[in-house]
Amino acid sequence: MDSNKQQILIVTSEFPPQPGGIGNHAYNLANQLKAHHFGVTVIADARSSSGDEERIFDEALSFNVSRVWVSKLRIIMYVKRLMLLNKALKRHQVVFASGKFSLWSVALFSLFYRRKYFAVVHGTEVNFKSLILKAAINGALWRLKTIIAVSGYTKSLLKGPFHKKTMIIPNGYDATKWNKTNSSELKIKGSPKLITVGNVTERKGQIHVIRHLPRLIKKYPEVHYHCVGIPTEMESCIQEANILGVQKHITFHGKVSQEDLLKLVGSSDIFVMLSGETKTGDVEGFGIAIIEANALGVPAIGAMGSGIEDAILSKKSGLLIKGNDTKAFLNAVETILNNKQTFSKQASIWADKHRWEHIVKQYIDLIRSID
Repeated sequence: MDSNKQQILIVTSEFPPQPGGIGNHAYNLANQLKAHHFGVTVIADARSSSGDEERIFDEALSFNVSRVWVSKLRIIMYVKRLMLLNKALKRHQVVFASGKFSLWSVALFSLFYRRKYFAVVHGTEVNFKSLILKAAINGALWRLKTIIAVSGYTKSLLKGPFHKKTMIIPNGYDATKWNKTNSSELKIKGSPKLITVGNVTERKGQIHVIRHLPRLIKKYPEVHYHCVGIPTEMESCIQEANILGVQKHITFHGKVSQEDLLKLVGSSDIFVMLSGETKTGDVEGFGIAIIEANALGVPAIGAMGSGIEDAILSKKSGLLIKGNDTKAFLNAVETILNNKQTFSKQASIWADKHRWEHIVKQYIDLIRSID
């Protein structure tokens, strides 16, 4: 079937303008497939209470987005998702499911519609510790023909027959947004300036950076740590900072505009993501924010034991350490600062390999290869 006649449906648990790696991936995949003349429809939840942000965002897109609007009764949203999916499957030949509920719902309808079904797995959804959730996800993956993992780490979480039918297509970044031309210098606190972009949570690891600050301050008295993202667990981080006496060295910026985000990241010295696995199995599947920072020439320090290992080209675009190892963190900061120009150049080169216009070709080849 010719590509310009194939209708592609992307069912996702997240979608812009609200933040999130799964939504970032779904948006860029949709955008790139549309640019290659595929028909594209996205089914996604709205997350703002009014839905105004989503309506304004969706109107500017070149493809169609069907939203499930926020309801006080969650069951109503579940039913609406299923109704939208049932209707959309009648006119789409290719289906990508991304996110926990998306996997379940698409697998359910695969019993009734013969389509090309692809599961996109990011990390957490294949790492649940709950036996019930794990069984439910495995049941869904069993129904879908091909599994796409965004990192080698994510693929390693899949065992047996699931591992065998999984291919790796790494996450990509939007080079039209993340480039040095769009980024202007912003005067922000610190020397050196460290930054993490992402929801302030246990998984993203901001708390680990805060715990490393007392010893880092001894060597770099003017160091400042900038946290950008939804402040979900900010209070616990502030409490820890107060106990350690490092609160003056930290700024929580909250959610910021794309323009301000570019300025903040581009003005930083080192991007830091010391993500760890939570008790429930929540884990970083890739860490696209690292690649976005690299695109601006900002090298990264990341924690081993997650998909971050795929996002950092060790000793080139940045350094990998054990997230809770303070000595290793100090050494990594010092190494990058002493060789900043080299790391910055290599970070840009590494990011260039993850441009979405390159990554989408792997998706197109996959779509065409499966009957």
